[in-house]
Amino acid sequence: MRLVIVTGMSGAGKTAALKMLEDMGFYCVDNLPIPLVGKFAELVESSSGAIKSGALGIDVRSGEELCQLENTLGEWDRLKFPYEILFLDANDEILIKRYKETRRNHPLAGTQRLDRGIAKEREKLKFLKKRADYILDTSKLLTRELRGELEKIFLDHERFSSLFVTVLSFGFKYGIPSDADLVFDVRFLPNPYYDDSLRYHTGNEREVQDFVKQGGTADIFLGKLYDMIDFLLPYYVQEGKNQLVIAVGCTGGKHRSVTIANMLHEKLKTHRDIGLKIEHRDIGKDSITAQ
Repeated sequence: MRLVIVTGMSGAGKTAALKMLEDMGFYCVDNLPIPLVGKFAELVESSSGAIKSGALGIDVRSGEELCQLENTLGEWDRLKFPYEILFLDANDEILIKRYKETRRNHPLAGTQRLDRGIAKEREKLKFLKKRADYILDTSKLLTRELRGELEKIFLDHERFSSLFVTVLSFGFKYGIPSDADLVFDVRFLPNPYYDDSLRYHTGNEREVQDFVKQGGTADIFLGKLYDMIDFLLPYYVQEGKNQLVIAVGCTGGKHRSVTIANMLHEKLKTHRDIGLKIEHRDIGKDSITAQ
């Protein structure tokens, strides 16, 4: 028997997550009145195998009853009743953008601005986030990536960390990414731009990669970079960080940064307890074409 409480910020993807869990075989109920939560748990537990897994969507729509949930969870802890909490989050800027796109009203905003409603919601859900077994920041997750993370947790039973790492290549001439946590400049490496046969290719291609790696400096740098990140990751997890963006930049974001970002991404795949993806922000922005 597995019981999961799906909660989090409005607009962070709870409805989508519940649908995905339903596809995985969970019996899902959304917005159940808090006084009935205990009854739902009893139903899952006493179903004699008919319901192997249940997912319960709970959020601020419960109104003033939400505070009663803390007492229920405390009682479950005392009785050692097994349950898990999945908390879906996103940064305020993304939540506001999603609400404006859907033209929906925030449940706590009323006549006030969206950011005030979001702030109130964060305060009301603080006790659930503190108790959460899994925290997924969906700010930069595509739908398929969210599904992948849920499958890792609830189907593959992989060890989970709430830290999601994005390796991002970029070009300095287009600006440093505003959401970057760690920024590394690889403009010291051999530049394929000055080789006419490579100028119009990218760091996703073997010929460019071999050019950037000539002399061994790129491999040495990658080893030192990986060692530092490998050292930092457990401390970011311990601090409760949900998103880590590692930005690797060269002049145009097409050759050297793409090569090193790809290499770093491959090495980080050995960390099975983090979410991981790669993006090449500026790889297609160079409009120069071969004559």
